[in-house]
Amino acid sequence: MNKKLKAKILESLSSVMPITLIVFILSYAFPIPIETTIMFLAGAALLTVGMGFFSLGADIAMMPMGEAVGAQFMKTKKLWFVVAVSFILGFIVTAAEPDLQVLANQVAAVPSAILVGTVAFGVAFFLVVAMLRIIFKISLKYILIGFYIALFALSAFAPKDFLSVAFDSGGVTTGPITVPFIMALGIGLSAARRDKDSQDDSFGLVAICSIGPILAVLLLGIGYNPEEATYTPVEALSISTTKDVMEQYLLHLPEYLKEVLIALTPICAFFLFFQVIFRQFHQKQLLTAGIGMIYTLIGLVLFLTGVNVGFIPVGHLLGSEIASSAYKWALIPIGMVIGYYIVAAEPAVHVLNKQVEEISGGLISRKAMKLSLSLGVAASLALAMMRILTGISIFYLLIPGYAISLALTFFVPKIFTGIAFDSGGVASGPMTSTFLLPLAMGACESVGGNVMTDAFGVVAMVAMTPLITIQILGLVYAKAARVAEVNEAVTVEAVGTGFEEEIIDYEEGSSDER
Repeated sequence: MNKKLKAKILESLSSVMPITLIVFILSYAFPIPIETTIMFLAGAALLTVGMGFFSLGADIAMMPMGEAVGAQFMKTKKLWFVVAVSFILGFIVTAAEPDLQVLANQVAAVPSAILVGTVAFGVAFFLVVAMLRIIFKISLKYILIGFYIALFALSAFAPKDFLSVAFDSGGVTTGPITVPFIMALGIGLSAARRDKDSQDDSFGLVAICSIGPILAVLLLGIGYNPEEATYTPVEALSISTTKDVMEQYLLHLPEYLKEVLIALTPICAFFLFFQVIFRQFHQKQLLTAGIGMIYTLIGLVLFLTGVNVGFIPVGHLLGSEIASSAYKWALIPIGMVIGYYIVAAEPAVHVLNKQVEEISGGLISRKAMKLSLSLGVAASLALAMMRILTGISIFYLLIPGYAISLALTFFVPKIFTGIAFDSGGVASGPMTSTFLLPLAMGACESVGGNVMTDAFGVVAMVAMTPLITIQILGLVYAKAARVAEVNEAVTVEAVGTGFEEEIIDYEEGSSDER
């Protein structure tokens, strides 16, 4: 086996093992059918191998391709070209994002094609905004503040049942296909500027693109105005033997192969078109990129098959069993533990952490990023489970949460603002939509809550809390940097004083000798 691939699979195993053990323990404490547990374990195995393949593919194909396109955008110096290509690319990549398909299939009130098209348009428009921000060097925090004010103002006119779905859509669109390519576009475009602020502006594309779907779905809710917003319940699988388990995976594997091919084809076609025009890659680089795309294809097919077939049923059943037991309030601490560990199994999180460490020159470590994200998602799951048990409106959490997040942008280094708001979209990936959302739906059904208003919204909570924890990390780093500067200044002053004293002693000694 390729050494790099083996290392990636082992890394993904260390990420997936904790959540697998937690679910296995919970399935014993809150009994669920053994066949569902077997389905889950098989899904975890596919997820582990798939994430390893995907991670390597993103490193050697998706990221270099995106960075090359971003750098070329800056070189062309043709604004119409940047706007047109960014819009087209944003639309086709988002429309094919598997996470979005999962969400669309769970919202029965609006036809899937209409919801997908609306979200894709929102991402495409805001990808253009994000690219223009980097080119014209516009502050990220002012764009975020302006659009989030508009977003919350617009939400006052949208149907109540659409609010949670709208905010969830902002998280699911930034999935494993969209994130690596969009992030790389920003890094390539910023690097080509070659000014003192280019590093700070490397992040923020995912953050801005996450706003588009929310605004678009809110507008859809106002314009479409269905009589009642409904959802598609999770159906229990009929399984009695291990053969049935294998048959279920073999049955769904071609379905996800088709989805991933549809998702990757536009990116590959665009890259080939780009290569024909600009000739940026040599033959060896093209071969490496081709192998990387094959790795990405294999990885995403295995990953999506594993999480969709194995994780959705167990998540729904666990939520239902815990909420219907005498210990339903245990949902909050259990949710926190699950949230803490599950974010490590998001494939796009590994891409973000790697890019942050590289762009910051190792100043912001993967370990610090991982801890901050885990704490953020743990807090989000606690709040999401509390909402299910109490029926509290999502606005009572989102408005103060985003207010704190936006206020922090005035006190943290610029690079941490971009990283934090990017991390919100990255953390709410396929693991959230295929495990945490079914978990919330199962719990909500058992306590007799409104699934559309109380269970939907868990993705939005996962996307919000890292904005705060990552920026708090930025405050810690800023304080540590100031302390280091003071210590360095004191050391230099002390060394200088000592050197001057030595000169005086030497001069006095010389005069005595004379």
